[in-house]
Amino acid sequence: MTIRFDNQVVIVTGSGHGLGKCHALEFAKRGARVVVNDLGGSRDGVGSSSEAAQAVAEEIVAGGGEAIANGANVANYDQVEVMVAQAIDKWGRVDALVNNAGILRDKTFAKMDLANFHTVVAVHLQGSVNCTKAVWSYMREQQYGRIVMTTSSSGLYGNFGQSNYGAAKMALVGFMNTLCLEGHKYGIRVNALSPIAATRMTEDMMPDEMLKLLQPQVVTPAVIFMCSKDAPNRQIIAAGAGGFAKVTIKETPGIFLKSGSLDAENISARWDKIADGEGECELQYGAEQTEKFLAGAQKLFATKLE
Repeated sequence: MTIRFDNQVVIVTGSGHGLGKCHALEFAKRGARVVVNDLGGSRDGVGSSSEAAQAVAEEIVAGGGEAIANGANVANYDQVEVMVAQAIDKWGRVDALVNNAGILRDKTFAKMDLANFHTVVAVHLQGSVNCTKAVWSYMREQQYGRIVMTTSSSGLYGNFGQSNYGAAKMALVGFMNTLCLEGHKYGIRVNALSPIAATRMTEDMMPDEMLKLLQPQVVTPAVIFMCSKDAPNRQIIAAGAGGFAKVTIKETPGIFLKSGSLDAENISARWDKIADGEGECELQYGAEQTEKFLAGAQKLFATKLE
């Protein structure tokens, strides 16, 4: 069945270029009314211009769709509130939010100025928080919403010279995990995209022959799926070069040490057993880890009593 967004309103941040532009255009092709948000700054977040967002919005309208351009800085909550109000005033609702806006200020941690660390976190993490907060009450009230966070392999696995970017991107996974629990009864589903694409953010990081395989438009289908009525919830989808994969965070069964052996030396001696992946599982909420450890301790204690 074809996925459509007729009469739905979608906000895509950072959609003047690259991935965000591809997302916005595809949503419009599928009937969505699109808020094309882009500050219009450089890759490192310097400067601003409404031209990129306006050009994408005009392209959508020229193709018979509905769109408005917006130049809000996602790191500024007051500007984000105005952006969301603009969508509500024009169309009366917001059905989906794609948190895509981002910047890069790469350096090794030893050489990184803390101001550059804070700025990257402000855009990626706080920007996603700001946009999500601004739409959250509307989605709760209408009992429906789809939100996509844009995480990264740099956050999930690490990448040299990107401690600021990686920290922000992994934090978005934690943000998603909690919002999934809080939004579930209101029909709000929250997922994350880990994209691999040739954009101005990555243009100098890989050889040209590799970049040709990483066209941003082939990542967009994952976002469309995550914003559809039948979207999953609390999933991380990696996408790039035509490939799609589910990313999971799992926990091993581990071991339990008796009171006389509760020391670092025994952890070191039994580390291979602790790290053994057999029987590992994906926990569904934070308290499940507590429940697991309490159950194991109670079992050990009961065995000791016997």
